[in-house]
Amino acid sequence: METKKYNITADLSGIRIDKAIAMQEKELSRVAIQRLLEEEKILVNGKKVKASYKTVLEDEIIILEEEPKEIKLEAENIPLAIVYEDEDILVVNKQKGLVVHPGNGNPNGTLVNAIMAHCKDSLSGIGGEIRPGIVHRIDKDTSGLLIIAKNDKAHIHLSEQIKNHEVKKTYLALVRGRMKENKATIDMPIARSSKERTKMAVSKRGKNAVTHVTAIQKFEHFTLLEVVIETGRTHQIRVHLAEIGYPIVGDYVYSNGKNPFGVVGQMLHSSRLEFTHPTTGKTMKLEANLPEYFQKVLNELQEEPQDNRIR
Repeated sequence: METKKYNITADLSGIRIDKAIAMQEKELSRVAIQRLLEEEKILVNGKKVKASYKTVLEDEIIILEEEPKEIKLEAENIPLAIVYEDEDILVVNKQKGLVVHPGNGNPNGTLVNAIMAHCKDSLSGIGGEIRPGIVHRIDKDTSGLLIIAKNDKAHIHLSEQIKNHEVKKTYLALVRGRMKENKATIDMPIARSSKERTKMAVSKRGKNAVTHVTAIQKFEHFTLLEVVIETGRTHQIRVHLAEIGYPIVGDYVYSNGKNPFGVVGQMLHSSRLEFTHPTTGKTMKLEANLPEYFQKVLNELQEEPQDNRIR
């Protein structure tokens, strides 16, 4: 059993311990963290605490990491919002809060468990035992379109398109701050943070990352952006937008997460995908409606007295 230690930083202090650890340990769900706290596999300053314990700056967190157990994947009847399906591919509108594939702290209840139930034995095996059919992924708290390969041929073809930047991915993001520009291109390399291993950061030693943003609607204190990415670095959109001073609403990792809407987790939605069908060669253009909670926040902002639409 390995041990991980770190101290609570300013951005993680003063909040519930389970939330603080979830912000730091992206592979662990809040439920898993609460279980580990109860089992004394997570200690604060060497002592057992309840999940409701409020963190203090410099608290020492100790996580006793068990050796990874062999995960036995099981099909689970989890609702899927299917946007498109044929014998080669499945495209779903992933809900916020759903982890894409199993991992430490998330052995089940994932998108993979759901597509196993839906597709039965018709899934690509290239992604390995715990990622069958998974060609690309989006963060747990990012909603929207995701392509699943139902056979190896489709998986290889789609992976090549992604590698060659031939899949056009368009997102909608609500950010804090009224953006001055109507359009911008963010060209900043991204690498794993040297300070916090679970975070990414803009760094000269990083890999090339390019994000294009267009203001769709400006409000007094927020901006709705259309975001197109040329590259697919981990947390790319979230890191880039935070770096230029417009963090995504609800993002606890790359901002303080505070917002008047009570939203937890980034308001980022993969709204459109454009790619070439791996078998027919047809250009596929698919769209996914905004989640209800996202639309509700926009409706609240629409009630502002001034007309903020971009013309």
